[in-house]
Amino acid sequence: MAEKLTKDVYILGVESSCDETAVSVVKNGREILSDAILSSCTEHIPFGGVVPEIASRAHTTAIDMALDRALKEAGVTLQDIDAIAVTYGAGLLGALLVGVSYAKALAYAEHKPLIAVNHIRGHIAAGYLNSDLKPPFITLLTSGGHTAIVQVDDYTHMKVLGSTRDDAVGEAFDKVARVLGIPYPGGPGVQKAAEAGQNVIPLPKMLKGDHSYDFSYSGLKTAVVNYCHNLTQAGKELPVSDIACSFQTAACDVLVEKTVKAIKETGYTTVSMGGGVAANDYLRRKMQQAAKKYRFQLYAPEKRLCTDNGAMIAAEGYLQYVYTDHRAGLDLNASATIPDFIKEYV
Repeated sequence: MAEKLTKDVYILGVESSCDETAVSVVKNGREILSDAILSSCTEHIPFGGVVPEIASRAHTTAIDMALDRALKEAGVTLQDIDAIAVTYGAGLLGALLVGVSYAKALAYAEHKPLIAVNHIRGHIAAGYLNSDLKPPFITLLTSGGHTAIVQVDDYTHMKVLGSTRDDAVGEAFDKVARVLGIPYPGGPGVQKAAEAGQNVIPLPKMLKGDHSYDFSYSGLKTAVVNYCHNLTQAGKELPVSDIACSFQTAACDVLVEKTVKAIKETGYTTVSMGGGVAANDYLRRKMQQAAKKYRFQLYAPEKRLCTDNGAMIAAEGYLQYVYTDHRAGLDLNASATIPDFIKEYV
């Protein structure tokens, strides 16, 4: 279908799965014309994490503004848009409902196709933005709710080689941040603390002796919690920077190791990264070192494209619009969880 295109394709992407209200216009699945993001992050800081009710209310007041800003920045109108793509899952249900309802209303009013986007596939599609990345490749997926090694065979077909058996790496970062007294959002805070520390605290290596592509972060997270608890009970001060550095090293090194394993065993020569933890400087540096050592090409999206944004949703929406016949109806509903995030279209 892509070969038959005779004009540029403009996709409007709407993202509201957590605390970012994001609307973006993307041209031909790669060129970001606008990327408006209004975050309610600061409203959640006193609670140490995202409060679903607060996030949902923030979306309702911000989404109009985000749309206006995205269209103005892109220099287009709704009439220029070819299709509207929206995150329908996974995420906070109330937050998702705001974006889904808004996108359905726009699609109905403007007579535009509606495309339902799986948030996780959006993180994978972020690799195409502002780059020449083409399948086949291996994706290291490190979002807040998912950690996986994904084999991408073409623009619409992929398979999971391995995933987390319990907690995701992003969840582990957030939990460790709370234990260390680092304010929300935890990931950037842990990274900053780690820069002043050393990897001197022995922590368990996940799935030791396991030759699969799977991950497990519950044991590592618990080990950090117990270490901090024991020091506190003994009346000792927590070496926050050393704990952060030791945790970050343990959490990220295994991501690199499993990615290299996938490259060796599949014979693929390209790797992309996606998800919030892909913005971590230590992980990006280790992946760059691995790419040089094992001679694979690494595509690491700009940091702003690793966290939630509308551009990645538009990019995945473009792939569905061009390469598939999948279109959503006005009965589209939000879903807090999507069991099979690779195969499921609606």
